[in-house]
Amino acid sequence: MTRDSLDDLEALLAVAREGSFTRAAAKLGVSQSSLSQTVRAFEERIGLRLLDRNTRSVAATQAGMRLLESVAPRLAEIRHELSALGELRDTPSGHIRITSDEYAAEAILLPMLAKLLPGYPDIRVEVIVDYGLTDIVAERYDAGVRLGEVIAKDMVSIPISADQRLLVVASPDYLAANGVPETPHGLLEHRCINLRLPTQGGLYVWEFEKKGREMNVRVEGQCTFNSLGMMVGAAISGLGFAYVPEGAAREHIERGALQAVLEDWSPSYPGYRLFYPSRRHHSAAFALIVKSLHFRH
Repeated sequence: MTRDSLDDLEALLAVAREGSFTRAAAKLGVSQSSLSQTVRAFEERIGLRLLDRNTRSVAATQAGMRLLESVAPRLAEIRHELSALGELRDTPSGHIRITSDEYAAEAILLPMLAKLLPGYPDIRVEVIVDYGLTDIVAERYDAGVRLGEVIAKDMVSIPISADQRLLVVASPDYLAANGVPETPHGLLEHRCINLRLPTQGGLYVWEFEKKGREMNVRVEGQCTFNSLGMMVGAAISGLGFAYVPEGAAREHIERGALQAVLEDWSPSYPGYRLFYPSRRHHSAAFALIVKSLHFRH
C-alpha cells in the first residue's frame, strides 16, 4: 500500500469521525478544498460513494462504513510499521506524534527536544497540546504525556518528572493592596485568574488539601485564560491570584515578581508520565525519545 493511499484513507476517516470537512481539515492541517478533492478522487478511484454530503453534515455511506470498520483499526499499525523501517538506516528517523498538556509540553518536552533533535536531523516530532484524556490509539498518537494519576492501566508508562504541586501566587503589589488570605475560602474575597480548560470548556475548580482535609473553591475574577503562560503574566501584572504549577512560577518567585501564599494547602501529587500502548512495535526514534525523557529520582 502506498503512502498516498494511507493518506487518502486517513482523510476519509477524519471526515467521517468529525462529520465535517471543515473540522477534519483543521485537525489534519490542510485546506477544506484540498481535503474535499482528496476524498472525491479516492471515491472515483474505487468507484463507490463513501460519504453522504449535505449542507449540515457529512456521514459515511454503507460502503464507507464497511471500509472504515475494516481498515481504520489497521491504519495506525501500518503507519508504525512503515516508520519502523527507518531502523534499517544508519541513524534513527521517523515522525513521532505526542499529545501533552501545556505545562508539560513547555517545561519537559521542549527542553528534551532542544537537546536531542540537533543530533538526529531525521527525527521529526509533533507535539499537540490537549488537556483531555485523549485516546492516543484512535487519534494516531505515538504517546501521551499526562499526570500519573489519570493514565489508563492498560498503557505502558514511565515517569518523566518529579512529583508536582500547584501554588497560589500573586504580585507583591497586589498583596500589599489587598492582603493575604488565611485559608482557601479567603480567595473568594479576592480577584482570581481563572483557567478555562481548552478541551472540556469548563473552568478549573481550585483544589486544596491540608492534613487530610480537602477543599474545592470556585474562584472569581476579571480574567479567564486557557493558557498557563497568560495566567502567570496576569498575576505578575497585579490582576489577582493565579493557581499554577510550581515550576511555572518558581523563577518569578525567586526574582521577586510573585509571592506564593497558602503553601500548606498545596500538597504534592504524582508527577508526569509518558504513556503509550504496549502492543505496538516502536521505532528506534521513539525509543530514543523515551530514553531521553525517562526521569530517575
